[in-house]
Amino acid sequence: MSMTVEDCTKVRPGFPRPIPSTPHNVIEQFQMKDKVVVVTGASDGIGLAVVEAMVEAGANVAMWYNSNDAAVEKAKSFSDTYKIKAVTYQVDVSQADQVSSTINKVVKDFGKIDVFVANAGMAISKPILEQTLDEYRKQMSVNVDGVVFCSKYVGDVFKSQGFGNLIITSSMSAHIVNVPVDQPVYNATKSFVTHFGKSLAREWQEFARVNIVSPGFFDTKMGANPLAINEAYRMSTMGRQGHVKEIKGLYLYLASDASTYMTGSDLLIDGGYVLP
Repeated sequence: MSMTVEDCTKVRPGFPRPIPSTPHNVIEQFQMKDKVVVVTGASDGIGLAVVEAMVEAGANVAMWYNSNDAAVEKAKSFSDTYKIKAVTYQVDVSQADQVSSTINKVVKDFGKIDVFVANAGMAISKPILEQTLDEYRKQMSVNVDGVVFCSKYVGDVFKSQGFGNLIITSSMSAHIVNVPVDQPVYNATKSFVTHFGKSLAREWQEFARVNIVSPGFFDTKMGANPLAINEAYRMSTMGRQGHVKEIKGLYLYLASDASTYMTGSDLLIDGGYVLP
């Protein structure tokens, strides 16, 4: 959109907006006491690491899982260890009705949602000519529809509250020029959610922040394929996979008051894989 010199000199009504009451002490900025954080795909891998980061900082957590009910025991352990509230919910994020009803349950159980981490995802590493349409649809339903459904329904909550914070887990594949040939659908889904998140940051500018995390190869079930491990050794500048403990601080930063001036950002954490 083009602007004239006169347009640039006009003061927008209601601006400048007030600076939030962020603590001056940087350690206090990272505290999550009394915050409510929802994490999808919370049973293991990056999702579980995100939950650990939140409870270690004092947050109450709603752990969403689908098939891996290990989250149930982990929630009990977190509650006992950190003296916070941790509740599990079995949800298939590809089903809009389940997402909507579970968000309503979380609000009823916790009273609010401060942060929603849309992390659940999957990958089927096959070239498109070898991939069935059902496999294509499955990836789209989880990686794209799941993020859209979660965003739509938690966005209603954020707007009603007047505050909120959405963090979307994407992938470094959205940054790669020479993308791997064996996962075209996965790559496309991650490009979608990256740009979707940036659009939401604009759409929700009156009431919520939205940011994206783009991980590289980490030591998760999704990254356990020998080919993926060798690729990480070969191509990442650091010559290894990342340990999930190394991503906890990034999600905590985005979830906490330490990042109150950040929205619409896509943060790459890949050990230097996509460097030219």
